[in-house]
Amino acid sequence: MNTKLWLWLLLIVVILAVATYLVAFFMRRKNQDRLEELEKRKIALFDLPVLEEVDSVKKMHLVGQSQNTFREWNQKWIDISTISFAELESLIFEIENLNETFRLMKVKDAIEEAELTLVNMESEVEEIRKGLSDLKESEVRNSEAVQEALDAYEAISESVTSDSDKYGVSYKELEKQIQNVERDFTQFVALNTAGDPMEARTVLEKAEKRTYEIQKVIDEVPPLFETLDKVFPKQLKEIKDGYESMKKDHYVFENDIVQTNVDKLDGKVRSTLMNLEKLEVENVGKLNSEIAKEIDQLYDVMQKEIEARHYVNENKATLVNFLEHADKNNHLLLIELDTVSQSYVLNNNELGKVRGFQAQMEEMQKEFDAIEDKLKNKKAVFSQVAAFYRESLDQLKDIEEEQIETGQSIKDFAPRERDAIKKIDDYELELRTLKRHIEKQRLPGIPSSYLEFFFVAGERIEELSRELNKIRIDMNHIDRLVGLCEEDIATLNEKTNNLIDSAALTEQMIQYANRFRFSHPEIKNAIDRSLSLFSREHLYQDALDTISEAIERIEPGVTERIRKYYYDNKDNMI
Repeated sequence: MNTKLWLWLLLIVVILAVATYLVAFFMRRKNQDRLEELEKRKIALFDLPVLEEVDSVKKMHLVGQSQNTFREWNQKWIDISTISFAELESLIFEIENLNETFRLMKVKDAIEEAELTLVNMESEVEEIRKGLSDLKESEVRNSEAVQEALDAYEAISESVTSDSDKYGVSYKELEKQIQNVERDFTQFVALNTAGDPMEARTVLEKAEKRTYEIQKVIDEVPPLFETLDKVFPKQLKEIKDGYESMKKDHYVFENDIVQTNVDKLDGKVRSTLMNLEKLEVENVGKLNSEIAKEIDQLYDVMQKEIEARHYVNENKATLVNFLEHADKNNHLLLIELDTVSQSYVLNNNELGKVRGFQAQMEEMQKEFDAIEDKLKNKKAVFSQVAAFYRESLDQLKDIEEEQIETGQSIKDFAPRERDAIKKIDDYELELRTLKRHIEKQRLPGIPSSYLEFFFVAGERIEELSRELNKIRIDMNHIDRLVGLCEEDIATLNEKTNNLIDSAALTEQMIQYANRFRFSHPEIKNAIDRSLSLFSREHLYQDALDTISEAIERIEPGVTERIRKYYYDNKDNMI
């Protein structure tokens, strides 16, 4: 039993030993793979052409800030290529020894340290290479930029010197600015040639900024100078000559300040040229706009008077004829109104309006005569005369329209009177017809309300007749009475038909109700009440409502049938 136990123990120990060896072997193999990867990365880093890149930049003979920057990158590379590489080599050698002796835990920590060291070296080398590349590119950029900037400068210089006349008073200041730019470029070239591209770049940016500022100025100066030197003086001379010519031609200006404004604008042009001489182009642009606006206003003043004179000459005869025509029409209208007013009442102050037209035209004629005197004496302002002509023509058009309207309003008085007289006969005939129709029904009596309305309608017709017989007729009142009479006759027709229909239907309803007289006491009472309302009080609608309600309760729907039968046969029954 003890022998078997020992055998089992020995087997377990052997298995554990084999397992331990296998684990150690695989760990060692894994560490070896990581070491080989480290070695490859180290060789790749060492093979980078950093030294060649350093030599390439060194040959550029940099100075100043660029030289200082280069020295920093160069020193970093020396430190990495000597110290850092040596330390990494030593660390890798140590890891190989530890791995060979199966000191696996220490190997793991050492490999991680070596990998971190290599990562830092790779990052630093990349930074060094980028810094060297930036220095080199800066030099290249400066070389390209200097050529581009110099080309722009030469173009500007050539433009100004080759055609100095178009820059006028601005030429000297432009020349001075160009010389400043030239000094900047000279300094830039000197710094770049000496191998200091960083500082040269700053100077170049300053030179470029000045160059493009001058470029903008030289583009804007010629048109500004052209306007101040030629356009404005020519326009002001044209205005001055035109003004003098117009004065000789007897033009008169309201608040005459044309010559004063021309003198002020001359001074403004000269002061603006002084601003342009100092290259204040933005301010000069604003001032030029103001001057141009004021010149346009002077042109407008003169053009206004020229156009006004043409208008006056073309419309004087029109105004004279229109005024005579309107005055003649007004005179005839006054005569007609006077005649009409003897027979008719004028309610709309027609005479007052027409007399008002006369006063307007007299005032217009008075002002026209005063203006004519000014025109003859060469003292009239044509724009004022034209304004008076336009206003007068508009007033005369309004007067003519109102004259026509007034004339039309009184011409229909007589036809309206004849129509009203004819209608009186029609209304009286209608009253007689309605009276005969009522009498034909042989009713026991006529309701007082109907009689009252009948008499009111008759009295209204008599009032209309009295009004028409007056010496002076108020046609507005006549028209109102005619309208009321029309309404009275229509209402009376309706009341007459309702009265006859109510009486006839009451009789038919009572005849139908008699069949229920003995079987339904309430019907007997309704018949008696309806007969009383019909025969004694002559309230035919109330009588119809009383008997209808009673028989409708006994036999629903019967009243509607009786009404339908009555209206279908009404023409034969009445």
